Amino acid sequence: MRPRSIYACACALAMSVSVGCYAPDGGFSPSSNSTFTYISETWSPKTVQVIDTRSNEAIFSLRLPVGKQLTMKFLEGEGDDPVRTPDRMQWEVWDAPQSTGKLSNQLTVPPAGARRIQMTIRDVPEYPPDSEMYRLRVDDPEDRPPHWTPEGGPIPQDGPINRRRD
Repeated sequence: MRPRSIYACACALAMSVSVGCYAPDGGFSPSSNSTFTYISETWSPKTVQVIDTRSNEAIFSLRLPVGKQLTMKFLEGEGDDPVRTPDRMQWEVWDAPQSTGKLSNQLTVPPAGARRIQMTIRDVPEYPPDSEMYRLRVDDPEDRPPHWTPEGGPIPQDGPINRRRD
């Protein structure tokens, strides 16, 4: 193979791997027909709406929880009505950051010239919901076991420290 064809194959492979990358800045090759990604963070909690500019009505509105990511893509000509909603929007909410995956939700939307994406930032700071993994933290007074309180209580005998070793 000639060096030029090897280079062309390498570029084609790189482009095929990078297609579908979801990133707030548009990823490897941003364009107006690629995906739109919004990540909600503690100091930047986002609400995203898709507005029909003909009626100024929000046809899609999502208060994105902190720590989550909304990715959406518009497919031209894939809607159910050639005049009112000729396009289709595919979208998904994931734990952030997510760079690939299937957009499994969909909604028919107005054409590109009659819709607007409106992103607003809510009051800050906004914290992510507590993880179930950290539910029993010993620094929360209501989660402390009885033997850790000022009143005291019996120390459990089945803990890892008090187990008999055979």
